Amino acid sequence: MSSTDPVTVWITQVKAGQRAAVQQLLERYFQRLVQLARARLQGVPGLATYDEDVALSAFKSLCLGAEGDRFPQLTDRDDLWRLLAVMTIRKAIDLQRRQRSPTAGAETLEQLLSREPPPELAAEMTEEYRRLLDRLGEPQLQAIALWKVEGYSNKEIARRLGCVVRSVERKLYRIRALWAEDVPA
Repeated sequence: MSSTDPVTVWITQVKAGQRAAVQQLLERYFQRLVQLARARLQGVPGLATYDEDVALSAFKSLCLGAEGDRFPQLTDRDDLWRLLAVMTIRKAIDLQRRQRSPTAGAETLEQLLSREPPPELAAEMTEEYRRLLDRLGEPQLQAIALWKVEGYSNKEIARRLGCVVRSVERKLYRIRALWAEDVPA
C-alpha cells in the first residue's frame, strides 16, 4: 500500500493520537464490522441486537491499542482489516460466553469457531472469492493465490512451480496490487 493511501495515512494518524482519523476509519469500516458481528451472533438467542456494540468495542480496542503502540505490524488497510476482523470475532465469542446460561453446558472455543456460517454469508464469501480469483486472470496467479489460502509457504509454492522464492514473492506482490485496485477508496 502506498503511504498516500488514505487508510494508511489514517492508521498513522490514529497511532499518533489524532482523533479525526478515528472518525474516518470508523466511517469506512463500521458497517463491515457490524455485518461480521451479526454473522457471528446470528442464531444466538438474545444476542442479535448486540452487533453494533460488538463492532464498536472491537474498533475502540483497536484504536486504544494502536495509540499505545501495541500493534507495530499495523501499517496498511490489509493489516487493519485482519486485525479488526479478528477482534470483532473474539468480542462476539466473548459476548456469547458471558450471556450463556450456566446450564447450557460449556462450549469450547473450537466448537464456536467451527460453526458453519449462515448460508447467505457463505454464498457471499464464495462469490467474493471467485470474483477475486477471476480478477487475477492468469491461471498461474490464481494457483498461487489458492495455494497461499491453503497455507503453503512461498518456498513450497516455488517448489511446485519450479522457480525461485523471489519469483513467487513478485507474483504475490502482483496479486496484492491487482486486488488493491479492486478495493473502493
